[in-house]
Amino acid sequence: MNQRESGRQSSLSRKQMNTIQKLDTTLEKSEPSLMSSLRALPPAAWILFFGMFLNKFGAFVVPFLALYLTRLGYTLADAGLAIGAYGVGNFIASLLGGHLADTIGRRKTILLSLFSGAGAMLLLSQAHNLPMIIGLAALTGLASEFYRPACSALLTDLVPPEQRVTAFAAYRMSFNAGWAFGPATAGFLATKGYFWLFIGDAATSVLFGLVVLLALPRDSNREQKASGWAETAQVIRLDRRFHRIMLASFFVAFVFMQMASTFGVHVTQMGFSAATYGALISLNGALVVFCELPLTTITRRFPARRVLATGYLLIGLGFALNAFAATVPELVACIVIFTIGEMVAMPVASAYVSNLAPAHLRGRYMGVYGLNWALALIIAPGLGMKLLAYNPVALWLGCGALGVVGAIIISMEVSGAKMLLGNEVEPKHAEAD
Repeated sequence: MNQRESGRQSSLSRKQMNTIQKLDTTLEKSEPSLMSSLRALPPAAWILFFGMFLNKFGAFVVPFLALYLTRLGYTLADAGLAIGAYGVGNFIASLLGGHLADTIGRRKTILLSLFSGAGAMLLLSQAHNLPMIIGLAALTGLASEFYRPACSALLTDLVPPEQRVTAFAAYRMSFNAGWAFGPATAGFLATKGYFWLFIGDAATSVLFGLVVLLALPRDSNREQKASGWAETAQVIRLDRRFHRIMLASFFVAFVFMQMASTFGVHVTQMGFSAATYGALISLNGALVVFCELPLTTITRRFPARRVLATGYLLIGLGFALNAFAATVPELVACIVIFTIGEMVAMPVASAYVSNLAPAHLRGRYMGVYGLNWALALIIAPGLGMKLLAYNPVALWLGCGALGVVGAIIISMEVSGAKMLLGNEVEPKHAEAD
C-alpha cells in the first residue's frame, strides 16, 4: 500500500475515532430522554417521516400479490415467480437509487421514483397473462423502490451520529404506522375488488411525491465531491464490518420476506380469511409504531452487535413457532415475538450501516445494503412457496435456523477492529481514490 493510501486510511480512522469520542462524552454527561431526542430532529426529517407514512399506508399490492394471483387461477409457483420478479426490480433499484442519490441528489431521486412507480403500478393492474405480470412486476419493483436508498442517505445527512438510532426508529415508525393501517384497509378493499388495491397504491405514491415536491428542502447538505462505483467498490472491499452485517442481514431478510409471501398463503390455508392475514400484519406495524421508539431508549445503551444478535434470534424464533401455531391467538403470539426482534434489531442496523459510510458515499452504501433485502425478495418468496407446498414445518423451522445463523455471524469478531461504546473502529478502513 502506498504512502498516500496509508495517509487516507489514517485520516478516516481518526475521523471515526473522533466521532465515537464525541459519543462517549455525550453519554457520560447524560442519556437524553426520548422526547428530547425527538425534538432535536430537524423539520426536514419530520417531513420525510410524514411522506413515508402516506406511501406505506397505501402499500397494498405487494402483501396481497400472492393472494391476488392465486385468485386469478395461477399456482403458488407462479405467484412466487411474480414476487421474485418484483425482487429483481428491487435489486436493480438498490444500485440505481444509491447511484442517483449521490449524483443528482436525494430529493430528485425520491421524486423520480415515486411518480414513475405510481405509473408502473397502474400498468401492472392491467396485466392478465403471466409473462406480462412478471415483466411489469419487475418494472414496478424497480420504479417504486429506488427512492429508499435516497431516503436513508438524506436522513443520515440530516442528523448527527448520536441521534441516528432514534432518527431511524422514527423513520421506521412512520413506515410501520402506514403498514399498521394499510393492510387492514387493503383487506377490506380486496373484498370489493383487487383493482382498488392498485389504485390506492399508486395514489399514495403520488401523495408522497407531492409532499416531497412542496415541502422538502433541496439537497443543501449533499456532498459535492465526485465519486463513482469504482471508489465505492474499493472502500466497501476493505470494510470488513460492512461485509459482516451484509451477510448476517441477508439470512434475516429471507425470514422477513415470508411475511409478504408465504405467511399470507399459510394463514388462508389454515382456513382463516384474507382479512385475518391483514389484521396480523397490521398488528406487526402497530406494535412497531407504539413500542419501537421507546425501546430504542434501552437498546441504544448496549453494544450494537449484541443488540443485533438478540433481535435476529427473536425474529427467527417468531416465525419458527408458526410451525406449531393452529389458532389465531397462537399466530398472534408468533407475530409478537417476531416483531419484538424486529424492533430490537432494525433501527440499530440502519444506524450502524449509516455510520460506516463516508459522507459522499452514503447513498451507495445504503443502496448496497439494500441489495441484501432485494436479493432476498428475489429468492425467498419462490423458495418459500416451494417449501410451503412441500412441508410448512420445514419452512418455518428453517426460518428459525436462519435467525440463529444471522445472530452467530453478527457476533463474530473482525480482526483488527476495536469495540468502543458498541461502535467498532477499523484501523485500516480505507478511502479510495
